[in-house]
Amino acid sequence: MIFNLKSKIAININHMNRTLSTETIKKVGETVKLNGWVNNRRNMGKIAFLDLRDRWGIVQVVCVPNELDEKSQAALKDIRPEFVLEIEGMVQARGEKQLNKDLLTGGVEVLAKKIAILAKSETPPFEVANEERQANEELRLKYRYLDLRHERMKKNIILRDKIIRGIRDYLHNEQFIEVETPFLSKSTPEGARDFLVPSRNYPGKFFALPQSPQQYKQMLMIAGMEKYFQIVRCFRDEDQRGDRQAEFTQLDMEMSFIKEEEEILSITEKMVKQVIKKIAGDYQMTFNKFPQIKYDEAMAKYNSDKPDLRKNKDNKNELAFVWVVDFPMFEYKEGDKRWGAAHHPFTAIKDKDLSKLEDKSKMAEIKAKQYDLVLNGNEVAGGSIRTTDPEILKKVFKALNHTEKEIQAQFGHLLEAFKYGVPPHGGIAFGLDRLIAILAGEESIREVMAFPKTSDNRDPLMDSPSEVSQQQLEELGIHFVK
Repeated sequence: MIFNLKSKIAININHMNRTLSTETIKKVGETVKLNGWVNNRRNMGKIAFLDLRDRWGIVQVVCVPNELDEKSQAALKDIRPEFVLEIEGMVQARGEKQLNKDLLTGGVEVLAKKIAILAKSETPPFEVANEERQANEELRLKYRYLDLRHERMKKNIILRDKIIRGIRDYLHNEQFIEVETPFLSKSTPEGARDFLVPSRNYPGKFFALPQSPQQYKQMLMIAGMEKYFQIVRCFRDEDQRGDRQAEFTQLDMEMSFIKEEEEILSITEKMVKQVIKKIAGDYQMTFNKFPQIKYDEAMAKYNSDKPDLRKNKDNKNELAFVWVVDFPMFEYKEGDKRWGAAHHPFTAIKDKDLSKLEDKSKMAEIKAKQYDLVLNGNEVAGGSIRTTDPEILKKVFKALNHTEKEIQAQFGHLLEAFKYGVPPHGGIAFGLDRLIAILAGEESIREVMAFPKTSDNRDPLMDSPSEVSQQQLEELGIHFVK
């Protein structure tokens, strides 16, 4: 908004006079200015019909030559699908036989008076107006900006925004604060390979991209933040398998003065229910209250720690949430012939099992205060109460055969922080891409990510990973050995 000081008249210069496609239904008889892409063109003798698409929808534009000025007539001859246009015209009601009940704007059309081509388009490598997946994934990801023009993909991205906005609204209302944590961090063992970032200023030393903000969020509890959350990117350099991505989005939550799981489970369940209600999808909840099933029972009954409890597994709109609790604290790593933490070493142990830490023969019996939220046979969230007692942590590390030197090298910074008044705390983290994919009715998380990688971790759009210059390598002191 700017002000003309002489006339004292306020002039709005932001999107002056632009009408969104869906606003035309309230503007019959008015002149409007539309901006968008040509979704389709149909020629009916001298008259042309353009379906003009913007983010909000599609509106039909009628182009009659004698209604247009000469410049607009000349422009009309060139217009093809995916051209970007600005059109001025009169909104008019369609006749009864011309109604399109499949479109929100199907009761109106715009009689064009002026047409301007803002940008031309070459013929796309696949049809944007065709919602069928006629292009293979490689081609779709190479031209992702075109793929995202598909109505289905646009709806998925909008749904993602609604879900994340709903999460933020709920958590802020519950007095959580959102805190960003670093992407350049320390390499620590968290179950997968780290992405390493060489340091130019400190040759031979490396940062690592975080697999999760686990240690940062625990230090935020020590800092007195009490209720923290973050919508955060996480990075894992894993061998590609299944429906995974090297970088993914996580909802990270942590709460102080929590000793048992129930409070975290309760606040998380309320959040999920509120968000699903807010996005107003056609969903059927299998359970009004999410049931809890112990890990051992799930394995015995369903042979899985991710049981699918839907009544009708062919119904994509059915949502069967279930909590799986009482996970093993340790698991035996056959490849390494040793015991490892099933989740991470800071996971709290069930009080009744603490005495078993002294006996290596009872490692398999020890249960953790760990919990997963499962949806339709998919783990969508997981977390635990944390161990903050240094004496218990020493016993855990000893049980895992860590030397004092290893403990200090990998976790010394966190153990140092524990010396300065650490509250009891616990948390949970959601794999947001998986949750959103299920709510969108999609099989792959790539369908709900704006710019995902291929299944073998490449980016056809940016042609990465790619080689870098010799100068860049020399600055980092890196050379390759064949």
